[in-house]
Parts: sequence; C-alpha cells; structure tokens
Amino acid sequence: MTDQETALIVGVGAGLSASLARLFAAQGMKVALTARDTDKLTDLADEIGAMTVACGVGDAGSIESMWAKVKTEIGVPDVVVYNPSYRVRGPFIELDQDEVKKAILITCYGGFLVAQTAAKDMLERGSGSIQFTGASASIKGYPQSASFAMGKFGLRGLAQSMARELAPQNIHVAHFIIDGGISSPRNASRAEGKPADSLLEPDAIAQSYLDVHRQHRSAWTWEVELRPWVEKF
Repeated sequence: MTDQETALIVGVGAGLSASLARLFAAQGMKVALTARDTDKLTDLADEIGAMTVACGVGDAGSIESMWAKVKTEIGVPDVVVYNPSYRVRGPFIELDQDEVKKAILITCYGGFLVAQTAAKDMLERGSGSIQFTGASASIKGYPQSASFAMGKFGLRGLAQSMARELAPQNIHVAHFIIDGGISSPRNASRAEGKPADSLLEPDAIAQSYLDVHRQHRSAWTWEVELRPWVEKF
C-alpha cells in the first residue's frame, strides 16, 4: 500500500480543470484525466505524468468503464472533481427539447452517476472527497439560460443532499459556485478596459478546491462561493 494521494478530474479542458490537474500533480498526487476526446489531453497528461481515460458522462456504462480503469491504474481516488457542463441559449419557448435534455444529462445527471460510482468505493474505504463545479446559475436563473439553470440548480441540490448524508461517513462533499468569468485567452476581451483581477484566475480557484479537500473534518464546508472583487452579488 502507498500513502500517495490520487485524484480524478472529470471533464478536463484547458481552463480550471487543467489548473486543478497541475496543482494536484504538484502536490504529489497521481492524477487521472477524463474527457470525451482524450486527444486534447495528451500535452497536459505528458506534462504532469497523468493517465487519461475517455468518458461520456451521460452514459452510465462509459462511467463504469472509466472508473474500473482508474481503479486498476491508480486506485480509488482520494478526490474526485466533476467539471462538465453544457448549455443551450435562447428564448424559453424556442429552446430545442433534445438540447435541453442533453444539457441536464451532462451538467447534472452525469454528476450523479460519477458521484454514486465514486461514493460506493469511498464508503468501503472509509474516506474521500467529491467536489462539484457550480456557477452563478447554481443560485440564479438567468433569462434565456433555462437549461443551464436547471442543470446547475440540480447539481447543487445533489451536492447538498450528498453532503448531509455522507459527511457522517467521512466522505467530504463540496460544491463550488464560480460566480464570474474565468481568465483565459478565450476570455481576454472580457477583461479589456476593466480593473486588474476582474476575472477569476483558474490557478486561484484550483487552490480553493485543494484547500477544501485538505480541511480537517471538524471544520468541513459543503459550499464555497468564489468571485472576483468587482463582481456584484
């Protein structure tokens, strides 16, 4: 047996999840990265020595297959982060029903599937952290964004219910409300003409996830709100 921690990040891209992967690896963790298309993860995986697994989060079979591979290669993760989301925008009465269903499957139901799979093995071991990435839409339903609100509200409810049930069994469940834009090359135009630090830095967000994972269980939190100092709330 080894004392080396392990981490699984579900739904990895170039932003927050990449920052999480680098931070976890820098902490000495073995890291597993998942995405529907793992080709985009090659450079990051090579950089930090992580394993990659293809996974469609709306498919229970795909999640079971991914989890089995992760368990075999790095063991049951000490921390699992669920990041995927999908949305379709537009006037409510014009929203495509299949696209809304897809948004809820990816943003919320996939979180349930991953968390349930993880919790079974974590409960058997007697420890673990499960973390969910929320958004402003987790607590505020914006116009022409019904699908995102439905998914993120549902994910928050899932996290709260899980936290109340599983905390007494030493499983730390936490939900992170990311209230603001995240700094990235794609979002550079959003920061033009604005004060410094008007967008959330992904490395700073990642540090909060790690800090919550490291919390002593006498002072666990189930939810954290993160926003830049210029954001109104």
